[in-house]
Amino acid sequence: MLLYITLGLLVHFVFFASIFDIYFTSPLVHGMTPQFTPLPPPAKRLMLFVADGLRADKLYELDEDGNSRAPFVRNVIMNEGSWGISHTRVPTESRPGHVAMIAGFYEDVSAVAKGDLRNHIFTESYDASSEDFGAHDVTKLDTWVFDHVKEFFHAARNNQSLFSKVNEDKIVFFLHLLGIDTNGHAHRPSSREYSDNIKLVDKELKEIESTVKDFYGNDGKTAFILTADHGMTDWGSHGAGHPLETCTPFIAWGAGIRLPQKVSAQKFDDSYLQEWKLENWKRHDINQADVAPLMAALIGVPFPLNSVGIIPVDMLNTSDLFKAESMFTNAVQILEQFKVKMTQKKEATLSFLFTPFKSLSDTKQANILRKARYYIKQKKYDEAVSLCRQLIHLALRGLAYYHTYDRFFLAFNVVLGFVGWTSYASLLIIKSHCNLMRGVSTEAKNPSRLLPCTFVAIGVSVTFFLLIQACPWTYYIYCLLPLPIWYAVLREIPVIQGFVTLLSTFPPRRFLGYLLLFILGVEVLVLSFFYRYMLTAALVALAAWPLITALWTRAKSISLSWIFFCLLLAVFPLMPVVGRKPDIFLVVGAGLLVLLLSGFVVTSVIKRKDSFINEELVLHLLQMLSVVFSMCVVYGTHNSLLKKQGLPLLNQIVSWTILASSFVMPLLSPPVLFDRLFSILVSSMSTYLLLSTGYEALFPLVLSCLMFVWIHMEQETLQHPVVSCKQKVSTIQLACNTDAAQCRDLCLDDIRRAFFLVFFLVTAFFGTGNIASVNSFDPSSVYCFLTVFSPFKMGALIMWKILIPFVLVMCAFEAVQVTTQLSSKSLFLMVVNISDIMALHFFFLIKDYGSWLDIGTSISHYVIVMSMTIFMVFLNCLAQMLTTRKLSLYGRPKSHII
Repeated sequence: MLLYITLGLLVHFVFFASIFDIYFTSPLVHGMTPQFTPLPPPAKRLMLFVADGLRADKLYELDEDGNSRAPFVRNVIMNEGSWGISHTRVPTESRPGHVAMIAGFYEDVSAVAKGDLRNHIFTESYDASSEDFGAHDVTKLDTWVFDHVKEFFHAARNNQSLFSKVNEDKIVFFLHLLGIDTNGHAHRPSSREYSDNIKLVDKELKEIESTVKDFYGNDGKTAFILTADHGMTDWGSHGAGHPLETCTPFIAWGAGIRLPQKVSAQKFDDSYLQEWKLENWKRHDINQADVAPLMAALIGVPFPLNSVGIIPVDMLNTSDLFKAESMFTNAVQILEQFKVKMTQKKEATLSFLFTPFKSLSDTKQANILRKARYYIKQKKYDEAVSLCRQLIHLALRGLAYYHTYDRFFLAFNVVLGFVGWTSYASLLIIKSHCNLMRGVSTEAKNPSRLLPCTFVAIGVSVTFFLLIQACPWTYYIYCLLPLPIWYAVLREIPVIQGFVTLLSTFPPRRFLGYLLLFILGVEVLVLSFFYRYMLTAALVALAAWPLITALWTRAKSISLSWIFFCLLLAVFPLMPVVGRKPDIFLVVGAGLLVLLLSGFVVTSVIKRKDSFINEELVLHLLQMLSVVFSMCVVYGTHNSLLKKQGLPLLNQIVSWTILASSFVMPLLSPPVLFDRLFSILVSSMSTYLLLSTGYEALFPLVLSCLMFVWIHMEQETLQHPVVSCKQKVSTIQLACNTDAAQCRDLCLDDIRRAFFLVFFLVTAFFGTGNIASVNSFDPSSVYCFLTVFSPFKMGALIMWKILIPFVLVMCAFEAVQVTTQLSSKSLFLMVVNISDIMALHFFFLIKDYGSWLDIGTSISHYVIVMSMTIFMVFLNCLAQMLTTRKLSLYGRPKSHII
C-alpha cells in the first residue's frame, strides 16, 4: 500500500506540475536589441505615483454633496492632462501590477508568489511592521512617503553630488502609496477611512507637484503619472478578475502629455462617464502594460525589451513625427521578441515538423516596416501609426502562437498518462477487491518478450526524438511516464478480459443505469466548480436518498435527520461568498450553538457511570472554555479594531494558544467514535470561530452534524451477509486497522460511499466561497491572530481555515471505513479515480483565450482538483492521527473497556 501511495503521489505530482510547462511558462525571451525613439524626448524626468488598491470609481466619482474627493486630480483632468481607465489583468496583486506598468509584460499567474524586483533602483521604505491593518491611522504609510520625498528634494539643494544626480536626464521617481490598500482591507472601500485617504493623497500630490516644479525652476520638463496596481472589491479583497479589481485610474499630465479634449459624445461599454460627470472630457482607456512604453517614450529611454504594451499616442502632446516614430519603435521592439521566439522554436524543432506563424512571414514583416517608413518620410503620420499598430497586433498574435507551440504535444502525453493511470487503478480495484470477480481468472500471465521489448523500443525512440530537439528535461518526464503505466495496464489483460466477460452477464439496462448515474454525479461535481448552486441541487437530491431505499422504513428518525441537515447545508451555497457581508454576531451565535451541543454531551458524560469520567469531563470543560475564549476574542477584537485601538496583545496570545491546543485536545479524548469525533469538532470550531467573519462560522457545525448522521446512515445500510456483526455506533473503537484481515471485498455501495466523500470534500471547499473568493486576498479573517501584514503567516492561517472542513469530512469518513469494514486502499483507489476523471475534465476545459478571469478560473479548477488528489493522502494521515491516537491527560494512557 505504501509503495502504491508513493507511486500515486509521484505520478499526480507530475500531472500537477505539467500545468506549469503547458500554461504557466514565462513569457520572457532574451537576445533582442534595445529600441528607442530617435528623436529628442519631451520630458527629462518622470514621476510615477502608484496608489496601491485605488479603484477608478472611488477616485473619479463625486461624493454625496456633489464634490470631488480629489479636487486636484479633478482639476488635472479638466485643465492639464489626459485621463482614463487602466485595465489590469489577473492576478490583481501588487507584484504583477508593478511588473506590467514598469516592464510592460504580464507575468504568468504563478508569479504572484515571487518577490519584488529590486535591481538597478535606489529605494527607501518604511519597516514592514508599519503595515498594520489594525492601526489607528494607516494614512501614515502615505504621509511617510510624501514627507521623505519632500525631504529628499530639500536635501538635494544642499548636497552637490545628489543635486547633480537628480538633475540628470531620463530619471524616474517612483512613489508607492500603500495607505489606500491597507485602509481598503481594514475598513472596506466604502468607508470614510478609504475616502479620507484618497483626499490626503490628492492634497499631497498637489504639494509634491509644487515641490518638484520649484526644484527644477519650472522648466516644464517633468511628466507626472498617477495610477494603481489593482483595484479592490466592495468587501476589501483583490486577486481575482472582478471589474472593481481590474479597473484602475490613469491620469497623466506635464511634459509631453496632451491637454484635455472637450468632446460632445463618447462611446464606451459602461456608464462610468455619466456617473462621474466626465462625459465632456475625452477618456483614454489603456491596458496596464501600455504604461511602460508611454513612460519610455516620454523620457527617451529604450522600450523595455519584453514589453507587450502599445504606446497610447493619442495621449502625447508632441509632433506627429514623434508619435509616428514612437509607434514605429514600439512595433520594431515587439517584432524583435517575435523573431527571437520564432528562432528559438525553429532551432529546437526538426525542420520537417516546424510550422511557422503564417500570418507574419519574413516577407510581410519587411513589407510592413518598409511601407511604414515610407509613410513617415511622406509625412503621412496617421497612416504610419495605423500600419505599425497592425504590425504590433500581428506580432503579439505570433508571440502567443509560439508561446503555446508545444501545448498540444505536451497535453497529449499528459492525457495519455491520465487515462493510463485511471485504467491501472481501476484494474487494481477489480483484481484485488471486487467480490463480483469471484470465479473469473484474474492472474496476470507472464507477458511475452514482445511486450517489454516494444515498450523499450518506444522509450528509446521517444528519448532520441526529444534529444535531437534539445527539449527541456521536463519533456522527458511527460513523454516517458505513460510508457510504464500502460505497460502495467497491458500486463493485466486477463483482468480486462474477465471484467468484460462479467459485464456481458450484467443486464444492459441496469448497467446503463449505473453508468449514467455515475456520469451524472461526476458532471454535477464538475459543474459545481462553475455554479455553486449545483451543490444545492445535489444536496436536495441527496436528501431524497433514504426515501428511495429501505432506510426510510428501517431507521426513520435517522433518515429524517439526514433530510433535515442535507437541506440545511444546501442553503450555504446560495449565500454570498465569505467576506462580502461580515456579521460578528453570527460568529458568536455559532459559538453559542457549539456550547449548547457541548452542554448536552457533558450532561451525558456526567450521567455515565464510568471510572474515567473525571478525565473526560475535564477535557469537555476545557474545550468549552476554549470556545468561550474564542467568542470573547472575536467580539473584543472586532470592537477594538472598530475603535482603531489595534489588536489587543492578550487577544493575540489567546488566539495562538487556542490554535496550538486545537491539535492536541482531540488526542486526549477516548478513541471511541462519537467521543473522538465530537472532540475534533469542538476543537476545530474554537479555531474556526477566530478565523470567521460571518455566516461561514455556522458551516463546519452543520457539515459535521450531517457527517454524524452519515455515519449512522452507513451503519444502517449494512446487511448481515456483508458484515458479520453490527456494533452500536457510540461504542465503536476508532483505534483499529481497517486494512486488517476482517476488511471485506468491495460492492456497488462502496462506489457510492467514495462518491459521497468526493462530493462532501467539494462541498467543504465551495460551500462558503468560489474560485474568486479563494484567489482573492482578504486578511480580515486573520485579525484575531495578527494585523501587521505578513503574507506567509496570513496565507497559512487562511489555508488552515479552508482545510478545517476538509479535516472534519475526512475524520467522518475514517469512521465510515471502520463501521463498514472498508479497506482504505480500496477507498484511495476509488477516490483517486473519481478525482482524476474530474481533473481530466478540467484539463480539457483550460482556456488560453477570452478574459483573464476566464483563463485564471479554468486553470484554478484544474489545480484545485489535482491538489485535492495529492492532499488526500495528507488529509487521510491527519484524520487517522486525530481519530486513532490517544494521549493521556495525566501522563499514563488508559484503556477503555466497551
